[in-house]
Amino acid sequence: MKAGGAAAGGSAARFVIDAAALLTALDELRGRIPDGLPPNVQAERDGPLVRTVGWPDRGFVEYRDLGGLEGAELDELIARQVRFFAERGESFEWKLHGHDRPADLADRLRTAGFVAEEQETVVVAPVAEIAREPKLPAGVSLREVTGDEDFARIARMDAQVWGEELAWLPVMLKDRRAADPSSLIVLVAEAAGEVVCSAWIRFKRDAPFATLHGGATLPAWRGRGIYRAIVARRANLAADRGCPYLQVDASDDSRPILVRLGFTAITTTTPFIWSPP
Repeated sequence: MKAGGAAAGGSAARFVIDAAALLTALDELRGRIPDGLPPNVQAERDGPLVRTVGWPDRGFVEYRDLGGLEGAELDELIARQVRFFAERGESFEWKLHGHDRPADLADRLRTAGFVAEEQETVVVAPVAEIAREPKLPAGVSLREVTGDEDFARIARMDAQVWGEELAWLPVMLKDRRAADPSSLIVLVAEAAGEVVCSAWIRFKRDAPFATLHGGATLPAWRGRGIYRAIVARRANLAADRGCPYLQVDASDDSRPILVRLGFTAITTTTPFIWSPP
C-alpha cells in the first residue's frame, strides 16, 4: 500500500499509497462491531447494519455495504431504524459515504426524515510521512489529559469554536477512556493556562488505521501551526504503537491543511441525522 525511498538527485520521495486498497480496508472496519465500548453502550446487527445505542449525544448506524438492497426493501430497512430510535426517543446518525450504493440512498434518507449535515472528506496518510517533531509557537505547550476537569475545559473551548453547548463531549471522552484507556489519547494545546486547541486519537484493535478526531482551535490562535503540531504529535503516538496509517473525516477547514501535510482524499462522508419530533 505504500512505497518510500530516495528520489532522483538523492531527495526523499513521498510515500505513494494505494487509495483503492485503503478504501477497502476502511470499509471492512465499518462492518465490524465496535470494540472497547463503555458498559452503557451496546452495538447490535440488523441485517447489513451495525446499530449502536447509549452514547450521550446520539445513536449510530454503520455498515460495510447494504448487500444490494434497493427499492422497497431498502426503504423498510431505513424505516426500521427510524422506528427503533423513535421508540427510544433518541436521535441517530446514518453516516453515508460517497461510494455507498445504491446511488439514490441519500434521497431515500431525506424522504424518511433525515437531515444532511456538512459533507466531510475522508483522508488517509502513512504514519511514517506525518510523524515529526511538533513545532509550537512560543508560549504554547502540548500535554495529554485524562481527568474530568480537563475534559470539561475541552468542551467549553469547543463550545466557543462551534457556538453550541457540547455537554455530551466530556461524558463521551470519560466513558471511552474508562472502558478502554489504551484506545484513546486526548491532547490539549495550552497558552497561559487556557486551552486553545484540543484533539484526540483513537486506536482500534487489529486495525491498520488510527483515527484523528477534534482539532478545534480558538479563532485567535489559528494560522500559527498549532493544528499541524497536534497532528504531528498524534502521528508520533501512532508510530509508537506500530500503527501504519492515519485516517481523518476532515472538515473543509482542516482538509487543505491535512492534504499539504501528506494526506490523500479517498472518499467523502455525510452524516444524515434523524431526530425525534
